Amino acid sequence: MDRTARRYYIGITSVSRRCENRRPETGSRTGPDHRAGAPVSFLDVRRRFQFRSVEIGRWVTEPEKQRSAALFYDALCDLMTILGGTESLVSLRGTLALQYGIGGRPGVSAHYTPATRSFALAKNAGPGSIAHEWFHAFDHYIGDKLFPNIPRGQFASRQWLTRQDAIQHPLNQRLQACYQAILLDDTGQNPSPLFRNSAKADKAAGVHYYSQPEELCARAFEAFIQDAAVKNAFLVKGTKESEEARLGLYPQGEQRDRINAAFRTYFHSLGRALQQKPA
Repeated sequence: MDRTARRYYIGITSVSRRCENRRPETGSRTGPDHRAGAPVSFLDVRRRFQFRSVEIGRWVTEPEKQRSAALFYDALCDLMTILGGTESLVSLRGTLALQYGIGGRPGVSAHYTPATRSFALAKNAGPGSIAHEWFHAFDHYIGDKLFPNIPRGQFASRQWLTRQDAIQHPLNQRLQACYQAILLDDTGQNPSPLFRNSAKADKAAGVHYYSQPEELCARAFEAFIQDAAVKNAFLVKGTKESEEARLGLYPQGEQRDRINAAFRTYFHSLGRALQQKPA
């Protein structure tokens, strides 16, 4: 990364918890039938993807469990299809824990917690946040595969801004191309339009959230997933017509095309590698 561009990112602080506040939307799905119409449970979700654990809140009723399990199952299968990967990619080789309807606080519908490698959605407000929070988990998981001696709890995207000692591997080169497409402009010398719009929004709101590298990358990943042929509003929504989209907080135009191409190249290459070796 060019040192001039780095100066724009100096002072970014670490945040241990990621959250999104989105209204639930469970319809609007266009994709393959992953379960032949059969009902599924959260046990089926855990077994299929080999999550480290799946926890359901005590206030989630049995009918809600049945309905939500089917939505989760389809969304995670759709994510796997779009990425061209395997079940082990979705669960990050069984290191990721899934929680539904547990804890949370007002205004927070979904979050990823690095300390416990847990991905959580609120009972009534999580739909549409899966892609965003899953990428936080991936960005955290992939850190020590991209850089040696990475600080505990840090995201690969944040480390990429300041380090030039990436482990040499073709997949790592492709991942770094994703970060560059998101964080820098097409010359590779200056902050990207996505960063500039996000920094402007942060300044207007008096916060430091949207312009953090891990948030930029998670929103860019959302856009990539929503632009795929498979459509699932429980997995992702809002990257084109939401208020955030109107503020330029999701990639637009030529930058969106570049990011999508970079993500497609990386994840399809990763998927082929995973399919060639045991999980």
